[in-house]
Amino acid sequence: MRTIQFEKIVSEVEKLCIKSSHELPQDVLTALQAAAQKESNASAKKILNQLIENAKIAKDQQIPICQDTGLAVVFLQIGSQVSVSPDNTTIVDAVNTGIARGYEKGFLRKSVVAQPLNNRKNTDTNTPAVIHTEIVPGDKIRITLMAKGGGCENKSQFKMFLPTDDKEKIIGWIVNVVAQAGADACPPFVVGAGLGGDFEQCCLLSKKALLRKLNSHNTDSFYADMEKQLLQKINSLGIGPAGLGGDTTALAVMIETAPCHIASLPVAVNIECHAHRHASCEI
Repeated sequence: MRTIQFEKIVSEVEKLCIKSSHELPQDVLTALQAAAQKESNASAKKILNQLIENAKIAKDQQIPICQDTGLAVVFLQIGSQVSVSPDNTTIVDAVNTGIARGYEKGFLRKSVVAQPLNNRKNTDTNTPAVIHTEIVPGDKIRITLMAKGGGCENKSQFKMFLPTDDKEKIIGWIVNVVAQAGADACPPFVVGAGLGGDFEQCCLLSKKALLRKLNSHNTDSFYADMEKQLLQKINSLGIGPAGLGGDTTALAVMIETAPCHIASLPVAVNIECHAHRHASCEI
């Protein structure tokens, strides 16, 4: 059994908060650059180049890519041979402490309210985070933090289809979800889709899909082809960067699946804006 100190976890999460808010992942930046080169609409090309320049300034000057520095969504892969010291602490406490410190030290906007309806008072720490845990073999902890903006999250949707519904119907619905998002979710988007599981797992799949590299494809050729079709149809909507028209409404569409009940076919869409902020570390 390997022991990891509480403060070590806190320190790493603090760094992830600041890094994810200041530095756009390279695969996202590369996708923006490729889109700018291919874009046929002059105004859209200009906006894409402005987004690229914005990302460069944010990294060079260590300032937020966007003023909405997001709700912290954390994915933990915890080795079965790991314990946290001291004994009266937990990894969840360490993550939330790290987020509070990171958002304070990084001068990041705190966007979490304690109650959804009653009062809606800001917690002033950007905690609690949304934390998903998975126990895996080994003696390490892998932490992935996504700073999820409110505008794009608001446009995500879930639907229970009939098990007899076909691929074309599901593709049509996903494209319509993106069309409804429009300029409000700050395109160009990264679109994550979850198919299968049950109500909550399907939504989680759609968010986990966003963590894949943008140039990756589903390992099943059926879903890889579906990703390709979806990206083509979404970009043919003409919404474009900032919703002002163009060829680039989405940078990528990524699908993740899970087995489901014979009577069910759940589908979820989770939308990310162009500020697709996430970072990982391993302890």
